[in-house]
Amino acid sequence: MEEKLSAVAKTLTPSPIQQLSLLAQSCNAVNLAEGFPDFPAPSHIKNAAVSAINSDFNQYRHVQGICDHVAKIIKHMHGLDVEPLTDIAICCGQSEAFAAAMFAIIDKGDEVLLFDPSYETYETCIKLAGGIPVYVPLDPPCWTLDADKLMKSFTVKTKALVLNSPHNPTGKVFTKDELETVAGACNTRDLLAITDEICILSTWLCSLSGWRVGWAVGPAYIASAIRNIHIKLTDSAPAPFQEAALTALRSPLEYFELLRRDYESRRDYTVKLLSGVGFQVEFKPEGSFFLFVELPEKCVLSDVEFVEELIKQAGVVAVPGCGFFHRNLYVEKLSSADYNYQKRYIRFAFCKSDATLAAGAQKLSDLVDSSGLLKLFNSDRKMQEMATEKASAEILEGNRGSNQDYAAETMSNYRETVECHLGKVLAQRAVFGSSHRRARGRKVGTNDAKTSPSRLSRVSLADESRK
Repeated sequence: MEEKLSAVAKTLTPSPIQQLSLLAQSCNAVNLAEGFPDFPAPSHIKNAAVSAINSDFNQYRHVQGICDHVAKIIKHMHGLDVEPLTDIAICCGQSEAFAAAMFAIIDKGDEVLLFDPSYETYETCIKLAGGIPVYVPLDPPCWTLDADKLMKSFTVKTKALVLNSPHNPTGKVFTKDELETVAGACNTRDLLAITDEICILSTWLCSLSGWRVGWAVGPAYIASAIRNIHIKLTDSAPAPFQEAALTALRSPLEYFELLRRDYESRRDYTVKLLSGVGFQVEFKPEGSFFLFVELPEKCVLSDVEFVEELIKQAGVVAVPGCGFFHRNLYVEKLSSADYNYQKRYIRFAFCKSDATLAAGAQKLSDLVDSSGLLKLFNSDRKMQEMATEKASAEILEGNRGSNQDYAAETMSNYRETVECHLGKVLAQRAVFGSSHRRARGRKVGTNDAKTSPSRLSRVSLADESRK
C-alpha cells in the first residue's frame, strides 16, 4: 500500500537522533545525543502552567501578551519596531512556525538556500511545500561563510535563504561581515531571508521544549499568511503553556544572564572533557547547546562507526555528523571539492545536568589508554571488532543481550538513514523576515515594493482572498 503515499512521504524516515535517544534509554547509556535539557524547568514557570490549567485556560486560545512581550524584546535586542497585533504569529513551536512559513512563501520549483551542515527540519519543510533545497557548504574548522560559494549557489529560481544563528550543529554565530554578505545578496536579488534564532530566547531555552510554544515574526502580510496556515494546521498552541510562556518571557534579565553563564560553564566543561580524551576541538561554540568535534587524524573509523563503538564500549550516545551534511545537494560548481571531512565529525549535546555530564565523563575515562586518550582512536577496525565482541559477551553475561541487539539494529538503521540525509527533527523557532529590511529602527512590514503580497505562495494568496 506504500504507493498510496505522497512522493515526499516516501522519502521520510524516523528521526535517527530520536532513535539514538531511545537506544540510550534501552541500553542505560548516557544520552549526549538529543539536544534537550534533562534538568528541571524553573519552578515559577511550571507553577504558571499549573495555575493556568487550574484557572481553566484549557480551550483554544491566543495570548496576545506573548506577542506584546516579543515585540519589546526585539526592540531591545535589535532596535526593530514590530507591531505585535499584526507582525507576530504564535505557533506550536518552531517546527510548525517554520513549516507554516515555507507553506506561506514557497511554490513548487522555488529554490531555498541553506548553509551546510544543517538540521533536517528545514529540508523536509521545504520539500513538503514543493520547494527545492540547495546547500551552501560552510568551511571548517570555524564554519566560515565563503561569499564566492554563496554567490555561485543562486539561480533564477532562488526565492529564499535560511539563516540559522546560533547554528545547529556547530554552535557558530555568524559574524557581522557574513550577515552583511547575506543581507546584500538578499537585497540585490530581492530574496526573502528566514532566520532561526532559537537559542537566543525561547521556551526551549528554559528547558520546556515539550511545551510546543513558538512564534514567527515578519512583515504583516507574511505573518498573516503564517497565522492563517497555523490555524488550518493546529488552530492553537497549547493554551496553558502559552500563559506559562508569557511568564517565562517576563522573567528578569538577570535570570537569562544566569542561565547563559550556566550553559557556558557546561560548554567549557564538555570542551575540556572531549579535548582531554583526544577529540579535535578547534572551534568552541559561540551559541547553541552542541559541540561539533572532529575525530583525530589517526582514528580510522568513520563517524558512524565511531558512534557505534562508543555506544557498545563506553555506553555513551552521540550523533554522527554525516547526517547533517548534504553534499549531494550542492550546486554542480561546488561538488568537485574535497568534502571527506564530512564523515569525521561527532555532535555532543552539553545541555545536560551535572549528573549526566559527570556520568558521561566517567564512562569515557573508563575507556582511555595509558596516555589518557580514548582507545577507540588508536585501534584499527580488526581490534575494534574484537573489543566489540568482548563487550557483547559481557553484556550477554549480564542478561542484557536484547539491548545489544537493539543497539546493533538501531545503528544499522542509522547508517541507512544518514546516507540519505533525511528524517531529523528538532524543536526550534523561526524568526521570520527579509534581511535587507532589518535595518535598525525601521519598521518591520513596511509597505513598499519589496513587501508585495505577490511574494506569497499560491496557498497563502488563496487564504488572503477569503479574509
